[in-house]
Amino acid sequence: MTEQKGMTGQKRILVKEKLAAEGIAYLEAQGFAVDDGIAWDTDELLARIPEYHGLIIRSATKVTAEVIRAGVNLQVVGRAGVGVDNIDVEEATRRGVIVVNAPQSNALSAAEHTVALIMACARNIPQAHADLKAGRWEKARWGKGCVELRGKVLGIVGLGNIGVLVAEDARGLGMEVLAYDPFVSAERFRELGVESAGDADELYRRADFITVHLPKNAETIDFIGDAEFAKMKDGVRVVNVARGGIINEPAWARAIASGKVAASAVDVYPQEPTIDDPLFDFDGVVCTPHLGASTVEAQLRAATVIAEQVAAVLRGELAGNAVNVPLAPGEDADELMPLFETCIQLGRVIVQLADGPVEYLEVDYAGAVARCDTRLLTLGVLQGALSDAVDGPLSYVNVENVAAERGLNARETRHSGRTDYLNLVTVTARDGGGALSVAGTALGAPHRPRLVAAYGRGIDLEMSSHMVIVRAAAAPGVFGCIGTKLGEFGRNIAQLSASRPEAGDLDLLAFSLDEALTCDQLEELVTGCGLESAQRIEL
Repeated sequence: MTEQKGMTGQKRILVKEKLAAEGIAYLEAQGFAVDDGIAWDTDELLARIPEYHGLIIRSATKVTAEVIRAGVNLQVVGRAGVGVDNIDVEEATRRGVIVVNAPQSNALSAAEHTVALIMACARNIPQAHADLKAGRWEKARWGKGCVELRGKVLGIVGLGNIGVLVAEDARGLGMEVLAYDPFVSAERFRELGVESAGDADELYRRADFITVHLPKNAETIDFIGDAEFAKMKDGVRVVNVARGGIINEPAWARAIASGKVAASAVDVYPQEPTIDDPLFDFDGVVCTPHLGASTVEAQLRAATVIAEQVAAVLRGELAGNAVNVPLAPGEDADELMPLFETCIQLGRVIVQLADGPVEYLEVDYAGAVARCDTRLLTLGVLQGALSDAVDGPLSYVNVENVAAERGLNARETRHSGRTDYLNLVTVTARDGGGALSVAGTALGAPHRPRLVAAYGRGIDLEMSSHMVIVRAAAAPGVFGCIGTKLGEFGRNIAQLSASRPEAGDLDLLAFSLDEALTCDQLEELVTGCGLESAQRIEL
């Protein structure tokens, strides 16, 4: 990774915070230019962000609306971790900038840190250690009031990935686990062997230890305050390794000062970094500087995952960890994801074949994919159709609004009847000449997009950068003339597919080239070979 690179044809990624070398190596191996901006202040970031297509951060950098607007070439912001509250996701979405994170990368490390802090505040371990290192033997002071974990009730607020891992570890320590999460089904609670609290108040009344594992958003800020502390057991122990501000810190300090809370442990703070927090005033509080994800393994996973996600976006692929995708693929991902690039390319093909502006798009899904929620794929078709018509950022996160502004509507139909392919996507549009359709699928392990129909006629051509689709009256020597002309132009045919007509129809020939034809060459091809039409397709 370099400090600075000159502008090149490569897509450029700015790494604004420390990232494991493996992640940087992956990005460079994918052909991206990666720059180090760790030392940059906010002013330098604003001044230089226009140079970059991708930005990778952790928790310290604030990606504000101003930064996003300044990033005129920005396509993706990657958060090497879970929370994205330091990114203006709403502004990113408006501008078509995809925000990705690494949600699973630090789950194990954060769960283990939670368990470590539970143990620490049960036995005053760090306080006793600090006194002894300072030359003070304070056995009576730090041994007083310590408790065992076995048989105690651990209350978990939020049973997501980290909460589940904490529950597993706590059960292994002999604790009774009670959890509150209204978004988790009763069946899932049974699978985990965790008791479900009827409401948060039940958890507060019964738990000896409480740990929060909620995302930070408008609904969870100050989730636990004075009223909630009042409902807890006297002598409860409270831990927060989630996000700062989920537990109201002034209320938490009052509960500690009153004796309601016997001990606490905290790893996250409303403002970070900080050396001034109301919880620091209490001897019974164990404090760590946001170490939940600070393990070698977690940092490696975060770097690898975020590098893969950022690279996917910059290659034009659908990123599985995008947090501002309007329609997440969910359980249908295995069916949908291989077709996403095909749908983008079909959108691009049909508008280039169209005779004038496209008035509407109808997208038909056939085969196995017809059983899925295909709305995300339709966004891909819209993205392709508008890709050369929009002066500004465009991606699947804002394309629906952009299409609505331009009066372009897309309608879906689905049928699971038999087709010649496992999955088939057909896009139909109305242009100046009437209805026009193209169809495609994805073949092979790399899910290569393939054009299998145009103008309602079957062909078979792998979609590539430079394609031409020709229509001509059936006559001997036409195809030979095309080959001769292309030879004169110094163009080599990479692939070719022909479709013979029904009676009275036109021959259809589709081919891809190693180098694009110019407009003049295309016109000469039509007139010199007596073609009905020839359309360039540039992808």
